[in-house]
Amino acid sequence: MRKTLPAAIAVAALAACASSGNSTPPGATPTTPSKPTLVVMLTLDQLRGDYIQRFRPQLTGGLARFANSGAWYTNAHHDHAITETAPGHASLLSGRFPRSTEIASNRAGVNDPSSPWLEFYPGEPGASPMRFRGTGLFDWMHAADGRSRALSISMKDRSAILPIGKAKQNVVWYSTSGKFTTSTYYASKVPGWLNAFNARDLGRRSAGRVWNLLLPESAYPEPDSVPAEAGSKVTFPHIISSDSTNAASAVRNSPFMDEMTLAAALAGVDALGIGKGPHTDLLNISLSATDVIGHTYGPDSRELHDQILRVDRAIGAFIDSLYKMRDSSQIVFAVTGDHGVASLPELNIERASPPPVRISLRGVVTAARKHLRDAGVDTTALLFDGFTVSADRDKFKAAKVSPDSILDKVAADFRAVDGVARVDRFADLLKRDTVGDPIARRWNHQFYPGEIDLAITLTRMSIGSPSGTTHGSPYDYDSHVPIIFYGAGIRPGVHANFVRTVDIGPTLAALLGVRPLEKLDGVPLRSAFR
Repeated sequence: MRKTLPAAIAVAALAACASSGNSTPPGATPTTPSKPTLVVMLTLDQLRGDYIQRFRPQLTGGLARFANSGAWYTNAHHDHAITETAPGHASLLSGRFPRSTEIASNRAGVNDPSSPWLEFYPGEPGASPMRFRGTGLFDWMHAADGRSRALSISMKDRSAILPIGKAKQNVVWYSTSGKFTTSTYYASKVPGWLNAFNARDLGRRSAGRVWNLLLPESAYPEPDSVPAEAGSKVTFPHIISSDSTNAASAVRNSPFMDEMTLAAALAGVDALGIGKGPHTDLLNISLSATDVIGHTYGPDSRELHDQILRVDRAIGAFIDSLYKMRDSSQIVFAVTGDHGVASLPELNIERASPPPVRISLRGVVTAARKHLRDAGVDTTALLFDGFTVSADRDKFKAAKVSPDSILDKVAADFRAVDGVARVDRFADLLKRDTVGDPIARRWNHQFYPGEIDLAITLTRMSIGSPSGTTHGSPYDYDSHVPIIFYGAGIRPGVHANFVRTVDIGPTLAALLGVRPLEKLDGVPLRSAFR
């Protein structure tokens, strides 16, 4: 009996390496698969590459279905350095690295005051893809057939917007007012179908809901409390605020957020006729709860374990519901994560060398301002953005000071911080062995030459947050995600060759028989095809 959805529901050498395992198997005849009428891009925010293997014995839903019957690439990576949500999502369907999409960090994401949200809540800025450069899969689909349409939905605005590029389609995300919304970039008013869904008031009605363990406690080997976990309540059960206004925001830190997102996606598919054919439509869904929960409790927590089990079942119910609405033989899924995550440093002291630490770079920034003042340079002449530093050369020129002299001092200050592994001049990274030095390669994929001056890489598992954990490094634990293709035209199998998330867009384009509109960094993974 089928389940129903819960109600709240390029460097050349590297390119050659990536494509070496993707040719048609010996003795087989290359074939062009039939064109699906619906492509579903399903991204689980912070789905680290080991999660499906780790929890597979307990998976019974959608993730299990994908792993058992899909083309699963187990050695897939975001091959860029700043493994954050915005650059990850921008690369998935564009087939290009952040240096090309120019979405290099969450800060350089989708915030746009000129495109305010239609369902406004204080403190939430406007949003649009104005910073995104180039094209993506939907543009290629629409160029091939003007009837193609897209629906994109997520809790996060950047996760809904960036996979679609600049196309003005049905792009919606969640507001902490408790409703899904969009911005004036896409529409002048909230669409009728979305108003109808919002009328169910699922966000506010989550007040008082209890998140408890899905399975018996004995099924979870993780401790229920680790001092470094963030938040005031770090043990089960987790109860959402009884105040409906607070609950509309607090629900984001629970598995129930994914249920709501999937329910909204089904409502949109139904109302908009997405995937009915005969043309091909695109449905992009990004599920964010794993990321919020992972940041708070860490990837080795009982909460994260339970979240993966719950989202597995929610996705399974979603697939069953979608197959009742559309012909399952005409649907293809692409499944991945937008980045991984580091374990809590406190849990890795004996497992990593040197031992990971929590660091603060405020002292370096303060010292840099002093270096600038002492040299008579405007103190805003250096831009510190995460773990990069950029020099405003016009301000240095006005002070008749070479930026190199200050940058050398700042680099030395960074190197003196416990937890900093390397500080590279970006110009020097361009000369590195990008095959043998993956950190250099990933920084090169992140920015175009001259965009930044210093790239700072921490030691493994060291992070800059005071509690919980985070991601954003060029290390494999942050870059490693699964890639799985499943459904129409896909041949099941497990593939261990190194591939990149920029290969997803080109693979789907090849499956659909549509031509990319520009040069790509990724290549089609043809070993996934029947």
